Amino acid sequence: MRAIRVASAALLGVTALSLIAPAAHAAPVGDITSFGFEVVPSTVAPGGQVTLRVDGCRHRTTVSSGVFDAVVIPRGQSSATATVDRDARPGTVYDVTFQCGDETGLTDLTIASGRPTHHPTHHPTHHPTRGSHAGAGGTVAGFDLSEIGLGAALVAGTLGVAWNRSRRRPEDGGHR
Repeated sequence: MRAIRVASAALLGVTALSLIAPAAHAAPVGDITSFGFEVVPSTVAPGGQVTLRVDGCRHRTTVSSGVFDAVVIPRGQSSATATVDRDARPGTVYDVTFQCGDETGLTDLTIASGRPTHHPTHHPTHHPTRGSHAGAGGTVAGFDLSEIGLGAALVAGTLGVAWNRSRRRPEDGGHR
């Protein structure tokens, strides 16, 4: 009889884990790449220029967005410039995709209202550091702390119930 209870407890635990595993597997990996990337400035007026930077990419990098023509940063170089479309809508946030070999990094470019505030020949003096795009704050692999806590509570509760049921003695004294 004890073997049946242990098997039931094990089955209950496996069921609980199989129900939470697909959600963990489907979570977005985020923008963790082996190379660093950034758009400077991250907010620009329509018609303005941005500097596209990449650090640690051993291939050519293709940078694309719906707000400027695709730009290629050749292997061995770390930056290029792009001119934002003049008809870009102020207040809109566009995705900027950095493609380095088989890896893809994604960041945002916000369109501000007004005219460009910097001269096209201006070159920023600071340099990006690797990992400058770290992802959303307060999350781990796309889950926020409340989701992680809820999942942990469900697993702990399921394991506690399974352990309790496997430890219970038969109500009729164990004789059949």
